[in-house]
Amino acid sequence: MDASFIHDKLEIKFLILYIAARVSEPIPVEGMQELTMCDSGIDYFSFSECLNDLVHTGHLTLSDAGLYAITPKGLRNSEICESSLPLSVRLLTDRNVAAYNQMLLRRDQVRANVTARDNGTYTVDLRFSDDVDQLMHLELMAATEELAKGLADRFQKNAEQVYTKIVDALFAQE
Repeated sequence: MDASFIHDKLEIKFLILYIAARVSEPIPVEGMQELTMCDSGIDYFSFSECLNDLVHTGHLTLSDAGLYAITPKGLRNSEICESSLPLSVRLLTDRNVAAYNQMLLRRDQVRANVTARDNGTYTVDLRFSDDVDQLMHLELMAATEELAKGLADRFQKNAEQVYTKIVDALFAQE
């Protein structure tokens, strides 16, 4: 017995529009695929065909950078058709889109870049922001590219802890 709730291409299109209406910024095909393939009734080829159809019909736009965004026409149709999607699919999609939007927010709030210097060392540029302003901007020198990338990776995973430790160190009593 098939446990899928999505059974045809029209439902796949409704789901794609539902997702596009809820993501916080234009989305690459990989992100759209990951969010859409939440039901066993959806295969890659049907997904691709439906995504392309929605661009051709003006429900979605595709930028030169490969990002999909919903159009006013797509938003109108998504609002009209969203109740046609099974509740279980909508609830799962809402959770997945919320997690995706949270990942995008963190990506925007925590930034780490590595740049090679003329003398053979590397600059690690670390930035941490909240919704309003930049909280921290720190530049470090690293002797090797491997060390620089390691610092950048660890900062991206632990920016809040790094910020807290720096502030604690600056306010510590001797």
